[in-house]
Amino acid sequence: MYLDAAKKQEIFSKYGKSNTDTGSVESQVALFSYRIAHLTEHMKLNRKDYSTERALTMLVAKRRSLLNYLKDRDIERYRAIVKELGLRK
Repeated sequence: MYLDAAKKQEIFSKYGKSNTDTGSVESQVALFSYRIAHLTEHMKLNRKDYSTERALTMLVAKRRSLLNYLKDRDIERYRAIVKELGLRK
């Protein structure tokens, strides 16, 4: 399994305030980014998997809406998470 409890704890401890901080925007964006990267690799191998393609599109939209929320609330936190995850060039 690509995303087990230990991997989630690692992501939440790295990007959130603690390893049980599952609700902060930064930790959710980091988790979505990890899942998006995994699904992107899957789509490279299985290009006709349309249900996964739809799930990937929905995840990207969720991450984008969370980033827009964070950008409106606190621009410094937005810039920090975008830089740390390498989302913009």
